[in-house]
Amino acid sequence: MPTLPSIDEARATLLAATRPLPSIDVPVADALGLLLAEDVAAAHNVPGFANSAMDGFAMRSGPSGRRLRIGGESRAGTPFAGKLGEGEAVAISTGAALPAGADAVLQIELIDLDGEHVVLGADVAPGRNVRETGSDLRAGTRVLASGTRLGPAELGVAIGAGRMNLHVTPRPRVAIVTTGDELMEAGTPLQPGQIHDSNGPMLAALASRAGAEVVGRGHAVDDPEATRTVIAQALDEADVLVLAGGVSVGAHDHVKQALTDLGVRELLWRVALRPGKPTWLGVRDGKLVLGLPGNPVSAYVTFLLFGRPALARLAGADPTVPRTSAPLAVAVGRHPDRDEMVRVRHTPDGRVEPTGPQDSHVLSSLLGADGLALIPRGDGALPAGTEVVLEPV
Repeated sequence: MPTLPSIDEARATLLAATRPLPSIDVPVADALGLLLAEDVAAAHNVPGFANSAMDGFAMRSGPSGRRLRIGGESRAGTPFAGKLGEGEAVAISTGAALPAGADAVLQIELIDLDGEHVVLGADVAPGRNVRETGSDLRAGTRVLASGTRLGPAELGVAIGAGRMNLHVTPRPRVAIVTTGDELMEAGTPLQPGQIHDSNGPMLAALASRAGAEVVGRGHAVDDPEATRTVIAQALDEADVLVLAGGVSVGAHDHVKQALTDLGVRELLWRVALRPGKPTWLGVRDGKLVLGLPGNPVSAYVTFLLFGRPALARLAGADPTVPRTSAPLAVAVGRHPDRDEMVRVRHTPDGRVEPTGPQDSHVLSSLLGADGLALIPRGDGALPAGTEVVLEPV
């Protein structure tokens, strides 16, 4: 029997067939969380005019104790139309344009009003409480680099720089298809032999959390033609098709044949992994197909190992998942032929221990898990204290 690829080998095979999606223009308001596919330069200075950082009076710099005549007002959006005269001050609001002839602002708390005059309660240095032209952004300078993840601050800066739209790598579109006669929608009363479909909503949630747009959720009963029809529709509408179940060799597993009939090229089938050995990965015209096992823990784990980095690559991001390590709190048995991803939690002293039974149908083993510990294949058990690699969940 040929040697099965390791987790890293399978992931490398998938990523080698994955390219970032073509970039598109979107309104700034729709760009949150996306990656920039261009540099953004400021179209103008920000602020575009010298303005006040305080409510107070604009004036010429000078000593405390001066008595100045109030010559008018500069409000935000309505600048003072004239020029500041000798011995004058102009009332000014925060953000309002500095009047011509003024070089400073004294805040209202340090000013005494005396009819049509003000008396200054402090020395006023040049530039006091003045926001200079271009003190935030300078016209023509790069303010955001290509590859930047767009958060709220980045969107605000882009708008300030004069942009209405941004060139970005779009969110990958993902379709989820589950298979099996036994699966029923959540909340449906169950008949003998039936179970609720946890995989569909769970995988959709994982895809959304990874930054994808879930464009459809379908279900295929155990029939070759029905399976082909559902998969064909999903392939038409998505960049990534995630299948749960039907990729093994049972009499009612029709997914592999349907994919072959629809022109999906197999990249690999089966990985030296527990849980998740029957994972199937393929591609058609740049679209990815992830055929995941039907057991819910297997589906969850294999999505993290293969779906998460593939979605990152499609979105233009680094697909590398940051791993950590920690020592085992207890001995953990090893599988002789496959690496195992054990759901673990941290103990108060910084070690990790399994969350409980690790069977691939025990979805509750993911509750409280804060990592997947990579237990390399081999004989016997890894003793307590062994440092293991942790994949984030």
